[in-house]
Amino acid sequence: MQVFGIDAIVRIISHFSFIYLAFWALRSLRVENLFKAFKEAQVRVAILMLAIVIGFICSTFFLEIILLSKNIFLTFN
Repeated sequence: MQVFGIDAIVRIISHFSFIYLAFWALRSLRVENLFKAFKEAQVRVAILMLAIVIGFICSTFFLEIILLSKNIFLTFN
């Protein structure tokens, strides 16, 4: 997928959507209870970073699947 115009907007929206979904899913794990009470802010930052990593990887995977599918369909036309 070339990064021009609409494709760039789709990529940005996809990345942010998957990062939000990963953060939403990680928040349900309640890992703050496993750590010391004074380290809660650091745990939240770690969860945010993990959500960014997971969301970016998932978004990149789905965007790559879309690109490969598009290339397959263009091959047969």
